[in-house]
Amino acid sequence: MGLGFDYILDGQSPLDYEERSGLLIKTVSTHQELNEFEQQNIELAIEWLMKQNILSERLLTEIFVKELHYQMFGNVWGWAGQFRQSNKNIGVDKRLIRIELKKLFDDCRYWIDNKVFCDEEIAVRFKHRLVAIHPFANGNGRHSRLMADVIMDKIFKKPVFIWGGSNLVFASVERSEYIKSVREADAGNFGPLLKFAQNDDYSRNEG
Repeated sequence: MGLGFDYILDGQSPLDYEERSGLLIKTVSTHQELNEFEQQNIELAIEWLMKQNILSERLLTEIFVKELHYQMFGNVWGWAGQFRQSNKNIGVDKRLIRIELKKLFDDCRYWIDNKVFCDEEIAVRFKHRLVAIHPFANGNGRHSRLMADVIMDKIFKKPVFIWGGSNLVFASVERSEYIKSVREADAGNFGPLLKFAQNDDYSRNEG
């Protein structure tokens, strides 16, 4: 039985036929199975990151953004680490991805050098801009959150974020709160997203 991709959650973008055909594990038949394979790959990426000595000069580059995505999804998707070749319901035009990433890297360096925001807000703002650009066909949310964690760990030498203490791939109270906080950030209010990133019991504390 082939894997269907018609089930799209709020905040996700659908894959086109060519992107779906890039699935390397042909036995996958459900979204749960796909999520499990992707999570295994992401755990390997985190192990890889722990061994890396990453300076900001390397981290804030197109090469590293693509390298991290490949490390996270390269065992699952044939196009992992490659910028998307189609436009989505989310993100900039595919022709503008490199331009917008360069602007983001330059802005983030400026924020860091001039202490424009606190360290945590710099990482969260980077994550928000990165997922808004939506460089890849899939995995942008998880990739952008891990990029924010890498910034916290490798640049600021601080603990990584909690991100609600939950898997945000499938529908849940935590995912709903996460999407809500992202939309607040879209409107320029980064407080809820920053709080969500730092809080491991967000939904209970909010209730």
